[in-house]
Amino acid sequence: MRDVKILDSKRKEMTAEEVLKKYDNESNTMEYTGIMAKIVSALAISFSVFQLYTATFGLLDAQLQRAIHLGFGLCLSYLLYPTLKSWRRDKLHPVDLILAIMGAAAPAYIVINYRELILRAALPTTTDVIVGAIGILLVIEAARRVVGIPMVCVVLLFIAYAFAGPYMPGILAHRGLTVDYFVSHVFFTTEGIFGIPLGVSSTFIFLFILFGAYLEGTGLGKFFIDSANAIAGWASGGPAKVAVLSSGLMGTVSGSSVANVVGTGSLTIPMMKKLGYHKDFAGAVEAAASTGGQLMPPVMGAAAFLMAEFVGVPYIEIVKAAIIPAILYFAGVWLGVHFEAKRNNLQGIPRDQLPKLGEILRTRGHLAIPLIVIVYLLVSGYTPMRAALIAIVLSIVASALKAETRMSPMEIVKGLETGARNVLGVLIACASAGIIIGVVTKTGVGLKLASTLLNLSGGLILPAMFLTMLTAILLGMGVPTTANYVITSTIAAPALIGIGVPILAAHMFVFYFGIIADVTPPVALAAYAGSGISGGNALRTGVNASKLAIAAFIIPYMFVLSPELLLINGFEIETILILFTAIIGMIALSSSLIGYLAASMNTLQRVILFCGGLLLINPGWVTDVIGVAIFAVILGIQIRNNKEA
Repeated sequence: MRDVKILDSKRKEMTAEEVLKKYDNESNTMEYTGIMAKIVSALAISFSVFQLYTATFGLLDAQLQRAIHLGFGLCLSYLLYPTLKSWRRDKLHPVDLILAIMGAAAPAYIVINYRELILRAALPTTTDVIVGAIGILLVIEAARRVVGIPMVCVVLLFIAYAFAGPYMPGILAHRGLTVDYFVSHVFFTTEGIFGIPLGVSSTFIFLFILFGAYLEGTGLGKFFIDSANAIAGWASGGPAKVAVLSSGLMGTVSGSSVANVVGTGSLTIPMMKKLGYHKDFAGAVEAAASTGGQLMPPVMGAAAFLMAEFVGVPYIEIVKAAIIPAILYFAGVWLGVHFEAKRNNLQGIPRDQLPKLGEILRTRGHLAIPLIVIVYLLVSGYTPMRAALIAIVLSIVASALKAETRMSPMEIVKGLETGARNVLGVLIACASAGIIIGVVTKTGVGLKLASTLLNLSGGLILPAMFLTMLTAILLGMGVPTTANYVITSTIAAPALIGIGVPILAAHMFVFYFGIIADVTPPVALAAYAGSGISGGNALRTGVNASKLAIAAFIIPYMFVLSPELLLINGFEIETILILFTAIIGMIALSSSLIGYLAASMNTLQRVILFCGGLLLINPGWVTDVIGVAIFAVILGIQIRNNKEA
């Protein structure tokens, strides 16, 4: 990845690689040379080949498929992520080697003894318990290395609850689990580590991540950035709008906020600063836009595939439901950028310095063919696995259409390795989340906590949504989106469903707020990554990013109160009116936070306009009319002030 170094008078900016290593655990991998590099590559390539083979010729039994998937994942995790960050990064430590072998061996025990384990289900032997306990500990330690300490803390909290049930107060009390029963349930059934999250990781998620790796290998990212420059670079505040547009496009194939910030921000943030944007705002623009990538169909974040399984609908239904909210989100960020540019009179880049869209499409437009085809295949009824398989092959074929984009045989093989490496974070998060699910299913704590949320909210929808939002954001401050969604969908989503919210809307609600935690201070990893590249203040960058991403705090309330926005029953006439008022609401909220609509606003105007925007969240003629009237009055005052000036 291209490094960008620009010196700032107060703070030295970080390179793209430094930002990834500091804010993205998944990028803190060993840098082997020689024989170890070849061994790791061989393992990663074998991992991808196994996944492609089973996806093509038929999946194994669920537990076998997931056990082999986890075995590869644990082995690679221990080889690539050292026990201590201070250890040499080019030489394998004996401790990591032993753990890597154990990581492969524990799931292999299930594969080797599969029939016997089925026959003695719920009657584990001493050996079973020992191997299972080791497997659980290996998953937790891998989570510490790959995902981070917060995830480990959440897992350990649930494990402690499993054993402390008899000592818990009130509604949280339960009979408690024995060690044998806990280990057997969590490690030897498909309701624990080898549950739905790991099942989705071992099928859909792996193939889509591999697809994304090949798309990036073909140079699609640069095609997106150049296209965004050609489309929006000339406009007021051009580079910032380029960041929004390119990050949205990159989000169609990338599910990582931090990686997206680094991938596009290393080019767009210096451009924004050169134009005149403050470094704190430049980093915030990229953070807010990149975070939205996980909301952008057709690929979205890994949690979207889990949602399809949990809700029990085809993945294409999740994609359809996400379309309008994603458009509203990026419209909100775009508007914030636009008003900031107008407020500071920031111009765009001269057209003669920008690439020509026609030339870009002529020379590299073929790279987008796989993305178009995968959308068509999903809409046509193909399974996500089949669609991803075809798209992977097509991405290689499409790159070969022109010599300048053609992938060499070594690059094709390298794509297999990159895909396997990229999946490790999601894989370990899914396995860890499986432990939590195992505890939830056996203790009933999910229903108990959902009942508590309902009691606290008094059964009212707005308080219930607010409490659910807080839960998702707090978890998201340290837990990856995938695991965050698993936890909140089992604990918080049932509370919303219990008061009549459609199941898809409830799950999409917690999904959104789990993602937006990436730009919500004090732990806003995407914002911190943006500040690392811009050289700005991390906290101020996070605050600015939250302001730009205000749409993400509002949109979930909109689609819970107006499920038509999720196209649950197809596109209806009411959807047009709701969408119209939602867009006006986005304009009102964005302009009030920036302090500019058609001219600069005073504090009173900003407060009134913000309230008008909030009124447009709640569907209904009264609130809509009042909200639109407030917007029209403030806009009229602004236009008059502009003319007088």
